[in-house]
Amino acid sequence: MAQISTTEKPQMQQIDLNTLNLQQLTQLKNQLDQELSIFQESLNTIKMARSKYSASKEALEQFKGDWNEKQILVPLTGSMYVPGTIKDANNVIIEIGTGYYVENDLDSAKEFFKRRIEYVQEQLEKIEMMGIEKSKIRDTIREVMEKKLTQFSKELQAKKRDAE
Repeated sequence: MAQISTTEKPQMQQIDLNTLNLQQLTQLKNQLDQELSIFQESLNTIKMARSKYSASKEALEQFKGDWNEKQILVPLTGSMYVPGTIKDANNVIIEIGTGYYVENDLDSAKEFFKRRIEYVQEQLEKIEMMGIEKSKIRDTIREVMEKKLTQFSKELQAKKRDAE
């Protein structure tokens, strides 16, 4: 008996897929396809965030506290720069989210990005697990649909033979 069972969450229920008709199974499969698409978009967004935080952490690893008065190029866009000078190499300004910035010393900034990377990785793993579960459910629904279609085809052929 093919069933969807989600006993971990009390607001969810168990459904015997064999009791659903093809239209209901198709709707359920389409809903899961949409959810999987959303999960994939979320994964891509989270991977980009992880990449951004990793690049920031790596840049800080290369940064040296004795770079005071060092000449640098400051990016204005992805391909346009202006010359600049490092005034305080022991402190950096980091974005902590949605346009908010704080000044931190190098070690605190490195620790911030380390924590962010770990948090984003945890979220990534959670979404991947949910996606795997949804994929398994969708595959089970496909199997039930194929069985029902095969059964329907056999019944139709039997009716044709009986009519002849």
